[in-house]
Amino acid sequence: MDGPHGPLSDYLHIEANSGYERHTGIGGIVGKSLREIEPDNAQTWLDLYGTVLRTGETARFEQEFQAVGRHIEVSAMRVGPVEMAQVAVLFRDITARKKTEAALRENVQRVQLALAAGAIIGTWFWDVPKDQFSVDEGFADAFGFDPAKGRAGLSLAEVVETIHPDDRAALASAMAAALARGGAYAHQYRTRRRDGNYYWLEANGRVELDADGKASAFPGVLIDIEGRRAVEAERDRALAALRGLNETLEQRVEQRTAALLDAEAALRQAQKMDAVGQLTGGLAHDFNNILAGISGSLELMKIRLGQGRVEDLERHVNAAQSAVKRAASLTQRLLAFSRRQTLDPKPSNLNRIIAGMQELLSRSVGPAIAVETVAPAGLWNSFVDVSQLENALLNLCINARDAMPDGGTLRIASANQTLDAEAAAQRGLPAGEYVALTVSDTGVGMTPEVLARAFDPFFTTKPAGLGTGLGLSMVYGFAGQSGGSVHIASEPGRGATVNLLLPRYVGDDVWEEAAPDGSASPAIVWRKKILVVDDEPLVRTVAVEMLEYLGYDVIEAKDGPSALEVFAGHTDIDLLITDVGMPNGMNGRQLADAIRARRPDLPVLFVTGYAEHAVLNHGHLERDMQIITKPFAVEVLARRVKALTEGEGGA
Repeated sequence: MDGPHGPLSDYLHIEANSGYERHTGIGGIVGKSLREIEPDNAQTWLDLYGTVLRTGETARFEQEFQAVGRHIEVSAMRVGPVEMAQVAVLFRDITARKKTEAALRENVQRVQLALAAGAIIGTWFWDVPKDQFSVDEGFADAFGFDPAKGRAGLSLAEVVETIHPDDRAALASAMAAALARGGAYAHQYRTRRRDGNYYWLEANGRVELDADGKASAFPGVLIDIEGRRAVEAERDRALAALRGLNETLEQRVEQRTAALLDAEAALRQAQKMDAVGQLTGGLAHDFNNILAGISGSLELMKIRLGQGRVEDLERHVNAAQSAVKRAASLTQRLLAFSRRQTLDPKPSNLNRIIAGMQELLSRSVGPAIAVETVAPAGLWNSFVDVSQLENALLNLCINARDAMPDGGTLRIASANQTLDAEAAAQRGLPAGEYVALTVSDTGVGMTPEVLARAFDPFFTTKPAGLGTGLGLSMVYGFAGQSGGSVHIASEPGRGATVNLLLPRYVGDDVWEEAAPDGSASPAIVWRKKILVVDDEPLVRTVAVEMLEYLGYDVIEAKDGPSALEVFAGHTDIDLLITDVGMPNGMNGRQLADAIRARRPDLPVLFVTGYAEHAVLNHGHLERDMQIITKPFAVEVLARRVKALTEGEGGA
């Protein structure tokens, strides 16, 4: 090649150690020119090394050798006198550093993607014209209010008072814009809670405009973003670490990656909040429809009463009652999905339950579908809420019917099943003995995408108006709350099989339903005395009037302590009816225990809005204790009260 002052036409490799071939995958270079080794890219290297020879400056760059999967940091420098100058090239393997940098960048991206998720901690409804906020307990806690004050209603000024002074101007601007334009609203700010500290939250809502374009209603939810802010800080620190990588990068990245993995574990639950968006959207849609029906019926009743027209009142009353029943059913399905429904389990045999539903199931699926049942002898008993199991079986059969629009075969089978440790782990259950209920169809089947979301609440593939998307989620929650599990196997065009497992009950005392008398009339030979306890005045008044209509002598109390005072003067009561969740230091179960300490034989009917299992000893009630769920019809109340006051209460 030419000297350092002239152009380079080529150069000759005079020496190379074994590391060169290991790092580059190129061997046997000594004695060969550059153009022999790499003819297509030779000029690039000649220009680079020519600059090193002419200027004496060291050149540093990174090069990837794909043949051996290595990243190399290359340093080229001039050695020897100018007249006899040579280029020395040093290679440093930086493959590990490159891989670590890539892993860190990926982790940072995951953190950024997860930041969109949050946790709903409260809700509000703002009547804008009246400047009246209706909030739940979570909202009150987030803004540092006493829950009682939150229930009484708040003004905008009271809400803004607890917001960090630095955040008020931006909040006022964001709210003014939302109130002017209507539609979606989202803003982040800090609120002062009762501990005196400020915490970050995000408010998400929607402004509804009236016919004149003025804001009328502003509902929304609060999302806890305190954790998200911490993750953002962690992300910023990770990015700073990435910029500051140096010769000791491998050790530093190892420590940082461990910290980020911990952050990712904390974020997994937050990422599931996408499902909450689907849940709240479906819930709002269904409940708004129900509330519209109730509100409309009440408005029409008010109009008819004002006109003195009472002949149509019953029709509107029936419409409102029907909407209330739909709301109660929707609530029960949601509670079932979340494993919070009130269960009344009894020792039961699945074969008897299936046989008792045979006619109903056949009518429900229609004549185009053949129903087959497999009920082996010797089936074990299970401890289960019979009515909820019947609902679950009916839901599964209706889903199967909808999957067979051209007809087919529906197969319902029961079986004993013992799970070893491995099989139980796959189902998320402890090893042991179970009773299996399997519902199979020959329908259209499910795609993998649909199967993956089958248990999601409000997810449905049925046309609008033909399904709520809560059937399978209810079955899923019911199975889990009963100590079992549910699994679906399906392929497109090959039907679907749903397998429900319930724990075995060891015992022979199987429950059998008594025939209803079909009457809720007050046909009582002598007046029984009942003590009704509920902290909600409206609910208490309704229960008292129902019972008085049925012919009972009723006394009432607003909470546990006042109920004990009333009982001291009425120790001859025949039945205690009490709400479960009550204030002032005594819940319904504690009240019942206190009264039964003096009257061990006194029957008790618990009233609950959801499954307060811890209070009710996880559903295991003593003899002459029963549960009824709000809202309830007078016929249901009449049957329960009659059974308990006439000694048929059971356990």
